[in-house]
Amino acid sequence: MFHFHLVFVFPSLLVRASRGRSSFISSNFISRYAWTSRWVESKHKSDYGKFKLSAGKFYGDAERDKGLQTSQDARFYALSTRFEPFSNKEKPLVVQFTLKHEQNIDCGGGYVKLFPSTLNQEDMHGESEYNIMFGPDICGPGTKKVHVIFNYKGKNVLINKDIRCKDDEFTHLYTLIVRPDNTYEVKIENSKVESGSLEEDWDFLPPKKIKDPEAKKPEDWDERAKIDDPEDKKPEDWDKPEHVPDPDAKKPEDWDEEMDGEWEPPVIQNPEYKGEWKPRQIDNPSYKGKWIHPEIENPEYTADSSLYAYDDFGVLGLDLWQVKSGTIFDNFLITDDEKLAEEVGNETWGATKEAEKKMKEQQDEEQRKKQEEEDKKRKEEEGDEEAEGEGEDNEEDEEEEEEEEPEKEGEGEEEETEGPLKDEL
Repeated sequence: MFHFHLVFVFPSLLVRASRGRSSFISSNFISRYAWTSRWVESKHKSDYGKFKLSAGKFYGDAERDKGLQTSQDARFYALSTRFEPFSNKEKPLVVQFTLKHEQNIDCGGGYVKLFPSTLNQEDMHGESEYNIMFGPDICGPGTKKVHVIFNYKGKNVLINKDIRCKDDEFTHLYTLIVRPDNTYEVKIENSKVESGSLEEDWDFLPPKKIKDPEAKKPEDWDERAKIDDPEDKKPEDWDKPEHVPDPDAKKPEDWDEEMDGEWEPPVIQNPEYKGEWKPRQIDNPSYKGKWIHPEIENPEYTADSSLYAYDDFGVLGLDLWQVKSGTIFDNFLITDDEKLAEEVGNETWGATKEAEKKMKEQQDEEQRKKQEEEDKKRKEEEGDEEAEGEGEDNEEDEEEEEEEEPEKEGEGEEEETEGPLKDEL
């Protein structure tokens, strides 16, 4: 069987063959600069965000983990790369890549699109027709899902299931498998998270059966399981008021009917009140069950054994929006070999995941210690400022006391001079 492979792993070029399978080539990103010659920026808009080559702030290997990273906030991105066109008819299709939302993304896409080879890459935009869209989409706490969208006869059809995506800051491996028997599988970290039938999990086709438009429920069809007992009668003493005047209430002695109006006692809940009377329920002897509308074969339904198949794949594109940039796309793989995809995943994401987490933990610990030192230094500086402030206050108090003493001496002299004057009097 013919095998088609497109693998991007940064930055070196590798070629390998295994157990008689065709070789895969890794990578088109031969150097720090060569990737720009293989990827085309769309010119449909003038303000698309820029991608850069980066391993990010934490990684397993500084060179091997370099990928395409979004670099500008609140931007649309439109970048694509072309490969030798192929059809997946009668063959499995595997789409795989790694993704790292290093910025702890709050709203933005992390998916890829597979386009036909007829795409004008310089005019690629959000409305450009694609074959398949696959990957995570996050926007707030309500949207954290993996998109799997197929274009069928010109219409984009979304999966009917909710597949949860990863929303942390680490690298994750996403894999979509579409098989010739019209089944699919979605894997994250090489583990199945969803699978099933294309026809059942997408609304590609009209329903096989529809309600018979000629069928109508018979007029005498009784769907009531229970009915009122015709023998049950309401007791004659049943009807009692819900509220009655309080028998213990007395008109205040100072009540003035001319001023206050006619006095009425307050009401209380009637202890004899029984509520609304309802007859006893019994089984309905005429009950026939719930009427089910008969179905017929849908004349508009036609089975399609090639839901999975596309005549032409030729371009892989990153067409998305991000509020906060920093996402890294890497290790793109398109193949018909499920086993190969699993191995590539283990050799890329699998080989770097632990080292990446370890580096992130070390950075977090260093940041924690740095913050503690800064907090400690700030408190010490605040303490020194308080001490200096107290010293200045004490100096001001001493100066005020020194200024007050001459005033007291002057006041004494005045008293002494006043004394002889009084004596003279």
